[in-house]
Amino acid sequence: MIYTAVVGLYVLLLLAVAVYKSRTVRTDEDFMVAGRSVPVYLLVATLVCTWIGSGSLFGTAGLTFRTGISALWFSVGGWIGILAVYLVAARVRRIAQYTLTDLLEKRYSRLAKVLGTMTIIAAYMVIAGYQFKGGGRFISILSQGAISPESGMLIAAALIVGFTVLAGMVSIVSLDIFNGVVMLLGMLLALPFAVQAHGGVGAVIATIQQHEPSHLSIMGGHDFVWVVGIALPTFLLLMSESSVYQKFSSADSERNARRAVMGMFIGVILVELLMISIALIGYAIFVDDARFFLPDGSVNRAMAEEIILRIGFERLPVVVGSMLLAAGAAIIISTGNTFLMVTSTNVTRDIFQAYFYRNATPSQVVWLQRACIVGIGILAYLMMSQFETILEMALMAYTMIGASLAPPLLAAFFWKRVTRIAGVLSIASGMLTVIVIGVLNSVFRDGGTEILGLDFPMDTDYIAIPAAIVTVATLVLASLLTPRPADSDWQEFIGEGPNLPPRP
Repeated sequence: MIYTAVVGLYVLLLLAVAVYKSRTVRTDEDFMVAGRSVPVYLLVATLVCTWIGSGSLFGTAGLTFRTGISALWFSVGGWIGILAVYLVAARVRRIAQYTLTDLLEKRYSRLAKVLGTMTIIAAYMVIAGYQFKGGGRFISILSQGAISPESGMLIAAALIVGFTVLAGMVSIVSLDIFNGVVMLLGMLLALPFAVQAHGGVGAVIATIQQHEPSHLSIMGGHDFVWVVGIALPTFLLLMSESSVYQKFSSADSERNARRAVMGMFIGVILVELLMISIALIGYAIFVDDARFFLPDGSVNRAMAEEIILRIGFERLPVVVGSMLLAAGAAIIISTGNTFLMVTSTNVTRDIFQAYFYRNATPSQVVWLQRACIVGIGILAYLMMSQFETILEMALMAYTMIGASLAPPLLAAFFWKRVTRIAGVLSIASGMLTVIVIGVLNSVFRDGGTEILGLDFPMDTDYIAIPAAIVTVATLVLASLLTPRPADSDWQEFIGEGPNLPPRP
């Protein structure tokens, strides 16, 4: 009862803030990019909360339970991506577009924007949807099974859609300062109490060494190909994370956009290290619990993804457990808000405004985007029956958007030779590769086969490798086989043309 009360009060606090902030929304710029006036401390909080979502709370935690500290490679890909993003943050703010697809159009073409929009809509609906799925599990645990995960998912979807509809980006950045603080405090408090729940650090290490010594190895018994396969999706996603670029455009200055990236780097590392540590301790705590294992002794992946919430609800003092569960609610709500917001922005600007409502007033655009949020939320909810675990959903969505958009986006900022047609072809090839792999995985799910030297169904731990190879090869070959672009195509992105700031 106490857990439910604490989480309920926290959600009501967030709702009150969202309602209050909704009164400040006057234009589409307020709704989409918070009036381009977000200070650095709020930007840091919202960037951290964007990245730490159900993919971390459930996916990374479940991967840690299954593979031990080698799950760090999943996070390391994102950390490297943040450092790479640091190099372009100020330029993104200077160009001052609303979405990542605006950048693609500016550097390549309208077709690149359309393809990018299609990619983002498909991938982000999956990401938003697994926030709903994670929220359903969360509510089921909180209610001790009185509410099923399926019913909980519907409740979570309604809450997340409602928060996003109220005030858009204004409410997201305002809520995320609360979410960020609760997230960090919840994890910091939970870690020592989780260790104590199993008898101390020595007991945790001894239990893991007895049952699965490889869990304490940085490679976890895997090879280098697995490391690349597990790190590449998070790296590619971070580099092409439309919500991050949209939030750069919300910054109050170019300088603060770059400062916020370094704050994000520190905050993400801290929170993810805490999560992985808690999940690893959870393996020691629950290693003899039959709920977490299948009859053949392998890990029950769906149950393993609940490890952090199970620790908070079943093994920690009620005050500490309540804080950890409130942190879980913060993670799910914040990330769900962001991905619904970004997806709806792309649909509103790149489809409805571009082709149907070109003369819409700012207030009409706000209401149009609110309707899009509701529609996208419903579609995202309906998609969730296609996947078994949150990690599987995360890897597929990360690869779809990362492999398709990261290479042409990086080339836009760092390679003068990339051509317009090469950008379009690379996006299309990345999309097509992931779709084909997904279809083949579905067709051969119950019986394996080999096609072009690849085994299907392909383990989602490895799906990013062939997708990235196809996209990069297409980008490079098409650029070298087509005429060199005009200087005006790249000057604003690379910053070496006349009357432009020097390249940072």
